[in-house]
Amino acid sequence: MMDDRIPEPFHAGELRAQQLAGGGPPGAPIRSRMPEQHRQFFPLLRFLCVGVADASDWPLATLVHGAPGFVASPDPGRLRIDALPDADDPALALVTDGAAIGMLGIDLATRRRNRVNGVIARAGDGGLLVDVNESFGNCPKYIHVRQLGPVTRQAQPVETFGSELPADAAALIARCDTMFVATSSGASLHGAGLDISHRGGEAGFLRLDGNVLTVPDYWGNRYFNTLGNLLLQPRASLVMVDFGSGDILQLQGLAEVHWQVGDQARDVRAEREWTFRIARGWLRRGAFPLGENLSPSLI
Repeated sequence: MMDDRIPEPFHAGELRAQQLAGGGPPGAPIRSRMPEQHRQFFPLLRFLCVGVADASDWPLATLVHGAPGFVASPDPGRLRIDALPDADDPALALVTDGAAIGMLGIDLATRRRNRVNGVIARAGDGGLLVDVNESFGNCPKYIHVRQLGPVTRQAQPVETFGSELPADAAALIARCDTMFVATSSGASLHGAGLDISHRGGEAGFLRLDGNVLTVPDYWGNRYFNTLGNLLLQPRASLVMVDFGSGDILQLQGLAEVHWQVGDQARDVRAEREWTFRIARGWLRRGAFPLGENLSPSLI
């Protein structure tokens, strides 16, 4: 049986990042179609992390949500999402036919996560259909265990801002232990170059100094999808959630990878770090309709 593995799955930026980091992975099961276990995984989810981009290739990270089953796979080469970004989400206008898209399915209760990158075959009527270009899993490291369930929220008007963060946005970053980052390689080897991935740590692992956010990079699968994209295209986007209030913070900015961590680094686990200079953002209060049933823990 063919496993649909892509023989040479890494683009030039990822290969360069692996070289700068001292080596890539021993193997890379990145497929052009979803294996059965991934097709069975996505329908279990209540939310999905999504990365899209505008006409100038600025990525924008967001979250879409629905009851379990709102994401499904009609066949190994497609995902159907019966949801769109919220009406006040700046990402909504970017979800269009033919647009590149990166998606991360993550179950915080079980620490499972799988990624799909592809192209939107059809958008509208409350959802979208995605043609899969790349499908691969990630390890469970640095994921905070959370049991999430539906809660009633009262969404507030969106606060849009530039490089100067509102106090509530800075406070959310200080509390954050779970973040998602969308990046783009531009035109990649296998078509769409968008990707969205997870970053996690104890509250405070993200260091904010003015409008510059420093993100530690821990030991991982050594694919370097995110950092490889940033070597080719420094524009990136972050999204993070306050699981207590339901506030969603979306940021766009310019990233720079620092391959050597100096003695001043506060996080001893960091092998390297990258900085993110905030250009603009959106604070959507009460926009996330899921809340915690148990206290989080980092495993």
